[in-house]
Amino acid sequence: MTDFSPWTLFVDTGIISALLLAGKLMRVKIKFIQQLFIPPSLLAGFAGLALGPNGFGLIPLSTQTGTYAGILIAFVFGALPFTSRAGGGEKSSVGSMWAYSQAGMLLQWAFGGLLGLLVLNRIWSLSPAFGITMPGGFCGGHGTAAAMGEAFGRLGADEILTLAMTAATFGIVASIVLGLVIVKWGTGKGHTSFLVNYRDLPGELRTGLLPEEKRESMGKASCSSISIDSLTFNLIIILFVALGGYGISKAVTHFMPDLELPVFSCAFVSGLLVRKIFDRTGVSRYVCRRTVGHVSGAFTDFLVAFGIASIKLSVVAAYAVPLSILLISGLLATLLYVMTVARRLTKEYWFEKAIFTWGWFTGTMAMGIALLRVVDPRMQSRCLDSYALAYLFIAPVEISLITFAPAAFSNGYGLHFSLICLTAGLAVLFAGHFRKRVR
Repeated sequence: MTDFSPWTLFVDTGIISALLLAGKLMRVKIKFIQQLFIPPSLLAGFAGLALGPNGFGLIPLSTQTGTYAGILIAFVFGALPFTSRAGGGEKSSVGSMWAYSQAGMLLQWAFGGLLGLLVLNRIWSLSPAFGITMPGGFCGGHGTAAAMGEAFGRLGADEILTLAMTAATFGIVASIVLGLVIVKWGTGKGHTSFLVNYRDLPGELRTGLLPEEKRESMGKASCSSISIDSLTFNLIIILFVALGGYGISKAVTHFMPDLELPVFSCAFVSGLLVRKIFDRTGVSRYVCRRTVGHVSGAFTDFLVAFGIASIKLSVVAAYAVPLSILLISGLLATLLYVMTVARRLTKEYWFEKAIFTWGWFTGTMAMGIALLRVVDPRMQSRCLDSYALAYLFIAPVEISLITFAPAAFSNGYGLHFSLICLTAGLAVLFAGHFRKRVR
């Protein structure tokens, strides 16, 4: 399809929905897919890539799938202020979790940037931003890849979207496949605190279907359906916030033409402002955090599927060798970090925290939670509680990295950006280690 219309969006969404249903059916029925914990959104994306315009052209997906991913990430980031809350956890545990996670994120960006600029760009003629497609796709997943690709696309580097999406896809597969290998190794060595035998995993983790006795409510209704449906109420908040982010981005560009802020980061700021107003006026009591979380999760599923389907295989083939070196090197560096630093920096349940951050640093937050549930089915380690508080301080840094990286690398400041990430990461790591020794 070349002419875009509302019906194009209708057809694209319907096709991806059908592929998501097929992916879910495959997860339920095929043992191999169950053993690898492959999410249906990933399967749908691969099917869309193979059968769509970037593959064999057998299904009428439009060429706008990459644009959809850029819009959907604005919804996901706009929902963040309404889904995060201060969880429990000891102060010391939160501090070590923050230092360990924040340093890991910064060092991954530094590693990718420096490897690309100082090594790969000396051998091949590549974009200065080539190296950061690895951390952009790994730590941020397809959402960050979409945001980064959109920003670089506006600056004329269209190939960054495909490279970052490829990195995100590679990272998700690696996070699960290697994550399960790490879990098996950890149980054999006695490092797991709650899982004695890998074979003891409940069936619902493999199929993704919950038995009746383990099903939970998706949220609470806070509005009478005679006025507006509660799901509609929570959904329109996210849509309104995302629109506010778009407005902020356009306003900044209008007054400062040389500065174009990504819509997703502006949506996060918009969400913070709206959340503050809601807290002051009492509206927050009627916003269901769990419902908003599920709506955000739905956007994320579609984002992953559309993002993978938008990968241009010709671009991947053209960069196959340097991209393989970048992604494998990033994977090994991340594995070395989580398996060594987690043991030294975190006070207790180091393996549970290591496997959680492995899933997060290479795939997505959902992958990290999935792997954590494998080793800690009842969430007794309270890893997520500590992370929920720590992420309040990590999120601004993550958004700043994605926001300013395109401008830095496009204007010749990529090396400075990478060195700042390296220095900041080492400083956080040193502070966390020093704090632990003092205690």
